[in-house]
Parts: sequence; structure tokens; C-alpha cells
Amino acid sequence: MQYISYYNSPLGNILLAADPMGLTGIWFEGQKYFAQTLDKEHVEKEIPFFSEAKRWLDVYFTGNEPDFTVPLHLTGTAFQKEVWAILLSIPYGQTMTYGEIAKQIAAQRGFPRMSAQAVGGAVGHNAISIIVPCHRVVGANGNLTGYAGGIEKKVQLLTLEKVDTTSLFIPRKGTAL
Repeated sequence: MQYISYYNSPLGNILLAADPMGLTGIWFEGQKYFAQTLDKEHVEKEIPFFSEAKRWLDVYFTGNEPDFTVPLHLTGTAFQKEVWAILLSIPYGQTMTYGEIAKQIAAQRGFPRMSAQAVGGAVGHNAISIIVPCHRVVGANGNLTGYAGGIEKKVQLLTLEKVDTTSLFIPRKGTAL
């Protein structure tokens, strides 16, 4: 059984989802892949995971790094989970490129290389945005591409974390817009 709750963030309404094992989703209203992993049958109910997630988001949206974790229940392929584990390792206020993540996974798997585009697909299907910080992933040349929540939210999240955005740019066309 999955449960849902809502959070009103400074960047818009957020839908939270959880099951008995942990948080399963955080989606900005209207984002790409909105509620894609949410069971058709779910119940709106406040459960302890939501209290923790909302407390985490409250701290985060004040511009501070939360000093605690929320239990997560990541559901996806083995490859997606590898990518998401790397996302969780990106420090607050820092970024990593799709290529850097691809190199890490290639090294973990003993491959000579890994596709940055494949990494991008896994990053884009991260259902637990913000807490699993897919917004911290950028293109090799500073391109702010690929945020399912919308490029403007990605910029706002990075700005909130005081990331130096002087070398980053919004593409004129592409998947981020």
C-alpha cells in the first residue's frame, strides 16, 4: 500500500508518496514523470515518513543542509539504483556531471566506459527529487539540462544551495526546457 501527502514548498506544490518501507516519491506538481511510480490505489494519510520528509524539506528550503536522513524506498532497475546512489553522494552545494557519474559506474562495473546519456535517463527517472539530488547533475560544459521538475526549479535549487552558477547556463533548446 502506498500513501500520499502534500507539501507546499516555496517552488510550488509537492506530492509525497511512501510505503511501509520508506519514501517512494517526491514530485513537483506537473513535472515530467509526475507520480509515475505511484500505485493507482493509494491513500492520503499522514504517516511518520511524511513528518520526517516535511521536516527535511523545511530545513532544506531555509537554505540549510539537513543533518538527518529520511528512510527511502528506491524502486527501479539495478542501473538506476547505482546512479541514484551516486546522486546521494553529491555533497550539498556541489554539482557533478553526467560524464563523471558514467565514469564512476563504468569503474564499479569494470567497463572501459559508460554512456552519459544512459546516466541521464536514470537521473531523469529519479522519483525522489530534492532528497535524491538530481538537480545537482549538470552537463560537462556547464549546461543545466535534464531536470524533470523544470529548468527554472533546478536553477532555484542550486541557488538555494549557494552553488557557484557563474559557469552554468540554460540551453536555448533541448530536453531541459
